[in-house]
Amino acid sequence: MGSSDRRSKGSEKSEPAFDESDLAVPPNPILESSLRYLILACIYIVAFTARLFAIVRYESVIHEFDPYFNYRTTQQFVEKGFYDFLNWFDEASWYPLGRIVGGTVYPGLIVTAGTIKFILDALHISVEVRNVCVFLGPVFAGFCASAAYLFTQEAYNRKAGLMAAAFMCVVPSYISRSVGGSYDYECIAIFAMMYVFYRFLVAVRTGSMFWAAASSLAYFYMVSSWGGYSFCVNLIPLFALARCVTGKATSRLYVAYNVWYILGTLLSMQIPVVGFLAVQTGEHVLAIVAFVAMQVVFGARKLRQLIGGQLAVKALYALGAILAAAVALAVTAAIATGFIRPFTGRSMTLLDPTYASKYIPIIASVAEHQATTWSSYFFDLHLCIPFAPLGLAALLRKGGESAIFAVLYGMTTVYFSGVMIRMMLVLAPIACVLGGIGVSVVVDVCATMSSKKVSSPLAKALYLMPIVCVATMLGSFVRHGVWAASEAYSSPSIVLAGRGNNGQPIIFDDFREAYFWLRQNTPENAKIMSWWDYGYQMTAMANRTVLVDNNTWNNTHIATVGMAMSSDEKTGYTVMEKLDADYVLVIFGGYLGYSGDDVNKFLWMVRIGGGVYPQIKEPDYFKNGQYRVDKEGSPVLHNSLMYRLSYYRFGEVTLDARRPPGFDRVRNTEIAVKDIKLEYVEEAFTSEHWLVRIYKVKKQPNRGVLGRHPRRRKSLIPKSKKKRAQQGSRRRMPMPAATA
Repeated sequence: MGSSDRRSKGSEKSEPAFDESDLAVPPNPILESSLRYLILACIYIVAFTARLFAIVRYESVIHEFDPYFNYRTTQQFVEKGFYDFLNWFDEASWYPLGRIVGGTVYPGLIVTAGTIKFILDALHISVEVRNVCVFLGPVFAGFCASAAYLFTQEAYNRKAGLMAAAFMCVVPSYISRSVGGSYDYECIAIFAMMYVFYRFLVAVRTGSMFWAAASSLAYFYMVSSWGGYSFCVNLIPLFALARCVTGKATSRLYVAYNVWYILGTLLSMQIPVVGFLAVQTGEHVLAIVAFVAMQVVFGARKLRQLIGGQLAVKALYALGAILAAAVALAVTAAIATGFIRPFTGRSMTLLDPTYASKYIPIIASVAEHQATTWSSYFFDLHLCIPFAPLGLAALLRKGGESAIFAVLYGMTTVYFSGVMIRMMLVLAPIACVLGGIGVSVVVDVCATMSSKKVSSPLAKALYLMPIVCVATMLGSFVRHGVWAASEAYSSPSIVLAGRGNNGQPIIFDDFREAYFWLRQNTPENAKIMSWWDYGYQMTAMANRTVLVDNNTWNNTHIATVGMAMSSDEKTGYTVMEKLDADYVLVIFGGYLGYSGDDVNKFLWMVRIGGGVYPQIKEPDYFKNGQYRVDKEGSPVLHNSLMYRLSYYRFGEVTLDARRPPGFDRVRNTEIAVKDIKLEYVEEAFTSEHWLVRIYKVKKQPNRGVLGRHPRRRKSLIPKSKKKRAQQGSRRRMPMPAATA
């Protein structure tokens, strides 16, 4: 018995201890790849379907203002072809100046939609151009989520990439520009931007000229799609310059950057709207400086290898000083001679937030150029905000060129988005990347801790609690993103929606009603004067010529319209006659309660008009420092053309038994002047809810005979000459014929 016990004890000691890892299933690459692609396919479906609320509610319509010009241009491209599109001169815009469309538009969006239309026609699938334009945003939203996955995979790992793609498909900031009907440049440009960064990082990692060339082609598509390509052409050189300054530049970076810059610049110069601006504007100076710095750094390394010793160091210092002085002198001379143009107004506003308000009020008047509020950050990024710092710390800990690039991307866009709310769109992808990495880190840490051997189930449950909390937060983020897509960003500006007393939705279709009236009841060559916000919609839907539109390329022309609206009726009529305007259109929200009307925009008309015409002074439209439309307001405001056109006959309207006639629901006050009489214009059309008001400009009657009456008018011929002429005429009279 003793010996057997000893043998059993010895055998027990020789048996290996049980380990839970023995039950783990070995990794299967095919299964992992299949599961990863399945998750990406589900993310694509969610990204596509979450952007269809507007189409389901309001039918297949184009949103906002700028997309209408893109839609009209796409029609021209599909009907006439690419070369006619490039040479198209649009006579319906900016009367009497017109617009050369091919040289002033980024063609990537139009060519993409037109190419899809051609492919569908080749496959005998009949789809209207309008439907292609409406669905383009949701289609590219899925592609953008895939690009976020690729970028995050390159910067961190695949698990974080899947999380970043999931964030990207429902982040409200990107949904705002990619819902169904939002046919604007950004819906495809954000995808192109992320793909440029991904391919560039692959080229930096591999040192492959092929991937660098692929990044250049993606950059070419980005340049053709959006003017925001200037962010790409500054971020990549900033990264290369930072690596050179810190002495971390590698030969792989040298190959990637040089191929990307040279080939990308040559390709971008083929786009008519860019041309030689790719090397002649302030936005591209940093790319040139980084290119020169790369040559200096690697040239110095080669020189040091050839010479060696202390002499090489001195030679390098001297060479660096000479080259720095030469570059500085060349840049100064190029700026002084005008070869390199200064930064554009929008770029200067990003560098100096007060620039637009001081010098270019038309840029400051645009809502998306205002500073971003904290509430906008939370609403548009939501869960990305708390997890982004964790992702940033994880990237800094990981290190490497791709991680440093992502960190640099995040830091620059955080600053720019604080200056201009439009840059939230550029911040959204990197916020999703950093947020996805942060969530992945938290899940990995919690999973590692929960896998350890613990003595009690309670301790193991405590380890799993953070994962449950993260899952709950992710669910709330998806719910918030879908709600934002449904309620906040799926209401087209051309169709307004509200709810009645019983909670049922009400549709206000005044814009389309007014544009249809213009199309049916005005001559085809009629010219419409309005504020520039509505120009694109009128040319696309009413098919009428407008004086100004959303392109805002001619500040003087817009200021002239602003001066006419800010002046009294007689002065405004004189301006309208000079501009050959036949109708005037104003947007009035006092009846409906629409706060985006022209009365609220009127001060921008005053500021822009006063920037060119000094007789328009903004303080004249205030009284006691207040801008008011009631009796406490300024008489200059009450006598302006905009005020009279907006409130004409409104003093006769009683909206509520508890309110007096002429009560403005937006300003929440009773208007000052109720008996407005128009002398030089007459009311032609007012929409159902008074939202759109159209007036016809009266034409002056034909003038009578100038000067005195013709019978009493003095002859300019002297009497002596007149008498001799009469005598001569009598002498030359023929003799009467002889009678039979």
